[in-house]
Amino acid sequence: MPESERAVFLCKTSFFGGLTPEVVEAVSARLKERRVAAGEILFEEGDDGKSMYVVRSGELIVQRRASDGTQVRLLMMRPGDHFGVTSLIEMEPRPFSCRAERDSLLYELTNMDLYSIYKSDAKVYTLLLQNINRELCRRLRKAAKRIATLEDLLHAQGHPHSD
Repeated sequence: MPESERAVFLCKTSFFGGLTPEVVEAVSARLKERRVAAGEILFEEGDDGKSMYVVRSGELIVQRRASDGTQVRLLMMRPGDHFGVTSLIEMEPRPFSCRAERDSLLYELTNMDLYSIYKSDAKVYTLLLQNINRELCRRLRKAAKRIATLEDLLHAQGHPHSD
């Protein structure tokens, strides 16, 4: 059983699902707490992405800028949710912005934290990568379903399929 309150919470999240309490405890020790006040921007679309976050408390809105300049709300993040995981793998600008809807407490894992885990404990690193890969596969599957739905709608409206 994990010892810290933080690790107990993390064991219940999907990002840490299936990991042993010892592994969660080891990773938990590296996480930094990040407080974000209601209305505050955590990061902007286009910012360098070097961290992923697990929401401990509060609510955050993930949004992106539409071609007309308006903000399009994509997701609401609540306790136990995580986001920014691709930033641990690819060093690309953030594809969306994130703003706190309510005062929020986040646990942050940076790409340097992940690298440090790689250098110190290959087994923990491998288990984390397996969970990251599972999450990316879930998201890819979800995106493929959304694309198929949009293609069906276009087809129903008489628009030809394009490759």
